[in-house]
Amino acid sequence: MSQYPKIAQLKDVAAFRSRLAELGLSLPIEDAILSLREQSPMAEPLRVGDFTVGNRWCIHPMEGWDGEADGGPSERTLRRWNRFGLSGAKLIWGGEAAAVMPQGRANPRQLLATPANGDHLRSLLSELQAAHREKFGNCDDLLVGLQLTHSGRFCRPHTEQLEPKIAYHHPLLDERFAIASDDDSVLWKDSELESVIETFVTAAGVAKEAGFRFVDVKACHGYMLHEFLGAHTRTGPFGGDFSGRTRLLITIIERIREEHPALMVGVRLSAFDTVPFAGTPSIGKPVPHEHLPAHRYGFGISETNPTEGDLSETIQLLRRLRELGVVMANLSCGSPYYNPHLQRPAIFPPSDGYLPPEDPLCGVARQIHATRTCKEAVGDLPIVGTGYSYLQDYLPHVAQGAVRNGWVDAVGIGRMVLAYPELPADTLESGTLSRKRICRTFSDCTTAPRHGLVSGCFPLDAYYRQLPEAEQLKAIKKSNRDPS
Repeated sequence: MSQYPKIAQLKDVAAFRSRLAELGLSLPIEDAILSLREQSPMAEPLRVGDFTVGNRWCIHPMEGWDGEADGGPSERTLRRWNRFGLSGAKLIWGGEAAAVMPQGRANPRQLLATPANGDHLRSLLSELQAAHREKFGNCDDLLVGLQLTHSGRFCRPHTEQLEPKIAYHHPLLDERFAIASDDDSVLWKDSELESVIETFVTAAGVAKEAGFRFVDVKACHGYMLHEFLGAHTRTGPFGGDFSGRTRLLITIIERIREEHPALMVGVRLSAFDTVPFAGTPSIGKPVPHEHLPAHRYGFGISETNPTEGDLSETIQLLRRLRELGVVMANLSCGSPYYNPHLQRPAIFPPSDGYLPPEDPLCGVARQIHATRTCKEAVGDLPIVGTGYSYLQDYLPHVAQGAVRNGWVDAVGIGRMVLAYPELPADTLESGTLSRKRICRTFSDCTTAPRHGLVSGCFPLDAYYRQLPEAEQLKAIKKSNRDPS
């Protein structure tokens, strides 16, 4: 059981503020949820490139483990995108992570952004737009993009078995995921990267033809392009110094901008990282790193104290992205594979995780303050914030404060939208929340795909509760609690 008080136990804003004070944390909390009529800052339009987004709510991209084998959407995928359309959020950041090639999938059921799947992607977009149009009248101020990804170290294109392609050998992650330190067959060759660049450019064209207004070139969560940003020990043109480590991401963006000038480009970026944590099923602790006096394995990470972030290169990269014509950035951190408490604060860990080593509110505040620092540094580049779901009942109060005070331009929600997709619409229409539908971070949406099941909100979404997978998930969780 967690040693930290649950958010649901904090009965009002005053109690929430008191808990933050106990932890020595500061967040911009507004006293009440404001509706559109009450001039909520979340209702303000946002200019992104040449498009005016209707409000400051964003839906983050996710992996559902429920596409078809050919990379197209299933009925469950379409249902999720329909709910995104009903959410009331006016910025849909990808909605789904789509792999640019079959070998780059994070799971065998992940969507593909390949030429053969253009019609599939168009059907997803149409489903979302039709739902939004039916509920809100039109899609004139709705901006929808597609996230383009290659999973790199975390590729699982065929089964639950990893089939990694790595930027460099990481002494801690290699050991964690059973990669031999002398196995160079899993390393990306420079010649292979040239074809990967072409694949991203092709995928961007597929997204454009399907009707998406922007693409996200994904550089977060330990996946391929994020890992290259930390490739200090890699030799050759795609590693080493800052210029080398950012070359792959920048070249992909430059090529997309050249070949598809009408398509806007965004980047979801892990702004900072830390060392891998372990501790299943006990409280998580950093994997010992005493043998790494200068930690040269990561991006946005302090070399002298690898458990701390360092935003200097992050800000340098954001400024470079702005120069390249990137229209917005979505800031996350870390990786759900090796330090989920950093990236996805929760009081109940997934089956492959660990009990939180800190009150999850610390993780929320860390992300919000890092995003504020980046926003202040890059000024006119629109920034979307991450890590708000754990705030639960007080998510809108903090979102309003962060936007009003200029800490961030828009607030994104991920797992929260699986449980309660209409949260943006409810807050803007009536200034209220449906407490029974608020995500309480039980982590079932992560535990399920870790065991090859679909990802959804099994506790709160009746659709998922009645699936056969719900009983399988219960059995998995019971087995984890009582291995005997």
